[in-house]
Amino acid sequence: MKKRNNENMKLSDALQDFVSKNKLQKGLDKVNARDVWNEQMGPAIEKYTSAIKLDGTTLYVQLSSSVLREELSYGKEKIVTLLNEALGKELITKLILR
Repeated sequence: MKKRNNENMKLSDALQDFVSKNKLQKGLDKVNARDVWNEQMGPAIEKYTSAIKLDGTTLYVQLSSSVLREELSYGKEKIVTLLNEALGKELITKLILR
């Protein structure tokens, strides 16, 4: 049996190592972006959000209310900044509201 050399490794380091070795970061970023949108925008906007998709650095958000879409379009830069702060990294560069 092969002896492991990570006996004293922190759990967070082991998980990060696992994520990077298996190239899972993009998938985790997609899930995190969806969660952060719902968390930061609140339940009122979440109710009108029908789909959220992260494609590269662009976040596509499908809204069922054209009035809400128009209102949110005025503050796109602020929303991108808010979401990136919540994510802890510059993941989103562009927001497209549909």
